[in-house]
Parts: sequence; C-alpha cells; structure tokens
Amino acid sequence: MIVHKQETAMARKKKLDFSDIATDRKKENLNQKDFWARYGVTQSGGSRYESGRNIPKPLAILLWLHRSGKIADKDLSDAQK
Repeated sequence: MIVHKQETAMARKKKLDFSDIATDRKKENLNQKDFWARYGVTQSGGSRYESGRNIPKPLAILLWLHRSGKIADKDLSDAQK
C-alpha cells in the first residue's frame, strides 16, 4: 500500500516532456498545420511549442493521452465537431 502511494506521488511530480514533439510529428509524416490542427492549435502556435515554448498543461495532457493511446485520432476529430 505504501509503495502505491509513493508511485502516485512520483507520477504527480513527473513533468510531461514533449521536447521531442517535432520528431513525433515528422514520424507521422505530417506538416505542422495538419498535426497541430487535431489538437485545436494553429500552425504558428505549434511551431512555437516545437521551438521550446512551454506547452499549456491542458494541451500537454491531451498530447499525452493521444501519445499513450488512450484517445484516438477519431476521438480528437469528433471533439472538434
């Protein structure tokens, strides 16, 4: 039980790291406009994030959920309708 609490506390402290987000985008063979549009972000905003600007926490969570397979591309497109 104690281990579980420690793991939970560590998970909360862990920062969501997207320093490699441009690499992820390129692996998907998408341009910035198409990649970032699925998250409701403009191309210029996505470019700034890829250049090291801090990603807002709600967007970081969305990126993490998508990256980890917890939500699919269809879920993202349905949410924008």
